[in-house]
Amino acid sequence: MSDSQFHEQKYLLPTPGGAFYAVADSMVNPPRRFLRHLLSYSQTPRMNPETLNQWAGETDLESSQEVLRRIQSKRWVQLLDQPMDVLQEPLEDILPGLLSNLSENGKALLADQQGFYLGSSGFPHESAEELAALSADLMNLQQRHRGLLLNNLNLGSQAWGVVDAGGHTRLGIWPLYIGKQCFALVMTGIPHFNHPSFVHLVWTLMTRYAPTPLTT
Repeated sequence: MSDSQFHEQKYLLPTPGGAFYAVADSMVNPPRRFLRHLLSYSQTPRMNPETLNQWAGETDLESSQEVLRRIQSKRWVQLLDQPMDVLQEPLEDILPGLLSNLSENGKALLADQQGFYLGSSGFPHESAEELAALSADLMNLQQRHRGLLLNNLNLGSQAWGVVDAGGHTRLGIWPLYIGKQCFALVMTGIPHFNHPSFVHLVWTLMTRYAPTPLTT
């Protein structure tokens, strides 16, 4: 049985690392397109040759399988025996629980690009409002200097942090590119991006704000 035939018996869902890669940048490439397609379904999909070509953005199966092999080598996708559904509850109900798992001290919030927070865990309301406004300012700054930071300096990250004298990040702000929108994930302490809650956070946002993945 070939790899593609084996995968047709499984349901596909990005791993935490795959979810992070899918939304860490607005630039679309074949692996990122593939992962975003998986995250656009309300239920984990099965793969077949037609959907594989669509997800990878390729016209021939061999090229699409090469994209899949690259994703698997990075451990960006997991295979499930049973389907899984995206969370359907209102965002204000599910975000605090998801966010609390993403930081070592449970302090995290999600803000939109206008500077309003959609959900928060561990922060007082006034602090959450100010942090959301700060994140919007920093995301705008990031976009203005994107060429320097990513191209000239080749930093490879769009996150911002408040660091102490030892260089340790006390507060971090990570952009999440969901469709044509950019959300900011703000956290204090050590981030737990490897937690399953991060997959559910990204998956929930993708199905609500970008159900049709970008193709360019």
